[in-house]
Amino acid sequence: MTFDEMLGACVKNGASDIHLHSGMPPHIRINGHMKPMMPTALTAQMMESLTGTLLNEKQRTKFLDKHQVDFAYSIAGVARFRVNMFRQRGSVSMVLRVISNDTSRLAAVKLPFDTIADLAKFRRGIILVTGPTGSGKSTTLAAILDEINRTRAEMIVTIEDPIEMLHSNHQSVLVQREIGQDAPSFAEALVAAMRQDPDVIMIGEIRDFATAQAAISAAQTGHLVLSTLHTMDTIRTVNRILELFPQEERGIARVLFADSIVAVISQRLLPKADGQGRAVAVEIMRGTLYVKDLVKDEEGMPQLKDALLNGKDNGMISFDDHLAQLYREGQIDFATGYSAATSPHEFKMKTGEM
Repeated sequence: MTFDEMLGACVKNGASDIHLHSGMPPHIRINGHMKPMMPTALTAQMMESLTGTLLNEKQRTKFLDKHQVDFAYSIAGVARFRVNMFRQRGSVSMVLRVISNDTSRLAAVKLPFDTIADLAKFRRGIILVTGPTGSGKSTTLAAILDEINRTRAEMIVTIEDPIEMLHSNHQSVLVQREIGQDAPSFAEALVAAMRQDPDVIMIGEIRDFATAQAAISAAQTGHLVLSTLHTMDTIRTVNRILELFPQEERGIARVLFADSIVAVISQRLLPKADGQGRAVAVEIMRGTLYVKDLVKDEEGMPQLKDALLNGKDNGMISFDDHLAQLYREGQIDFATGYSAATSPHEFKMKTGEM
């Protein structure tokens, strides 16, 4: 079996992630659980040979210097993969995230309140999708982009590390740039994107002050900016963005970011009650005038939770409310909802399982 054939078999079996390590069989993650793909263990020689097969010269140089490298790998008609190659105990290891090239599957992204179509109508501001690794952030972001691409004639620029979903042009013109290959960093690529006549800019992740500053500046100058952060809920996301700024700049950043907020979506993938796949649990904060006013005033931040809980008419929902809804619908069991809840006590009250 060739390397590509093995990856194809993993995808066919429904893998979301593929783990390749010397001295053990390939393992795949299906519906959040790890399982061996085959009984045969990979050798150190097999894994070492992949550095010559998969890496270009620039990537190989980086791997030799840093002992780790991120890149994308594609198999036509099968999938794209986001790959992290690294050394552990001197041997080569790889973890591959499976990314489908089929944009039709994006219609399966399920968020409350027809959120995808609604957010795709905005022309300026910031939309953030947050959550831990493997929570489906990239898929949700791609679904919003795909909706814009299919319904509006815009210039869309994406800046990714690496490029995940490949988009075809529909009504929009869509340019995708990859960090390392097409641009040196998110911040520099974002500054350059402002000269590329964009209407919509998607940044794979906001990681630092320079990227956060450039993203807010782009939103303030009439662009729609979409990005992700690794935060657990919407209120922590607001705090995290502001913490990226130096203390002396945080006041003005608070005002500019508040003015820019369209929505913050935080999500987690949870095992379904029937064991067939995973359900997405979300928390959605919308940039209403009240939310913007609270974010602008540091003393108003503690009231964001109440704004979220009382914002259902404006398309908001808290994690605990959505978990209770998923439980009532039979999508998740009580134990799953209880362990994932922001406040387990509130979850019990909302479900009536006191």
